[in-house]
Amino acid sequence: MTRNVIKVTPDMSISEIKEIIKKTGHDGFPVEQDDKIVGMITASDLLIRDLTPTVSGMMSRDIVIANEELSINDAARVMFRMGISRLPVTNEKRKVLGIITNTDILRSHIERSTPEKVNQFRDSIEQLYDITTDLSHENVHISKLKPTQDKVYADELEGRTYEIERGLAEPIIVVKCNDNKYLVVDGHHRLVASNQMGNDEINAYVITLSKPITLGLEKNAKNNGIHSINDIEIIADAQHPLIAITGSLREKNTTIKK
Repeated sequence: MTRNVIKVTPDMSISEIKEIIKKTGHDGFPVEQDDKIVGMITASDLLIRDLTPTVSGMMSRDIVIANEELSINDAARVMFRMGISRLPVTNEKRKVLGIITNTDILRSHIERSTPEKVNQFRDSIEQLYDITTDLSHENVHISKLKPTQDKVYADELEGRTYEIERGLAEPIIVVKCNDNKYLVVDGHHRLVASNQMGNDEINAYVITLSKPITLGLEKNAKNNGIHSINDIEIIADAQHPLIAITGSLREKNTTIKK
């Protein structure tokens, strides 16, 4: 969730709200009075309700709020079923602590390292190498990680940075190697983004092998000259071939590629 929430008060004028929308680009704000949420006001409210001088006459008073202990999956379920695009998060006294948006939900579900994904990888290497594996969940020092991918995309790094800043990022998946290093199986964008943010550690699913072997992934990485995070190239202008960005957002890549 976003913790740096712009909150407004019932006595603020509608013209002030329009100015905030213009300056921030956000289109919905929790309305708080005496440190307690009392409503929400959105750009839609400004369009469909009768014009009144202040927020109190135009805000929505029937709103859905969530406790900070609510899981992201349950938040997504509530937002989908209730047809809402933003979910204020409050403490027990209904003081606003943050807000979850549909953008947060989408980002959290893209390229997730779900337990199913981890288990599928474990099953594959156990069958392929005739071994057993153990799984743990822990923080790993970034300097001990051995990447297996030589490229990441700058536009995707922006997304992973967004997730890490808001606590939405899933753990990466690594395999503990013979030399007390950790081979990165999944999560290179999260790794590079975290490193760029100055973090020393990253949260990871750690798979430990029952006997010392060298995985094909590790051999390929070595053959391709990938030894550390410094060997990962950041592709600045690449993006999905079926996506075009028009207008002034980006001067390049404005044509959908064939």
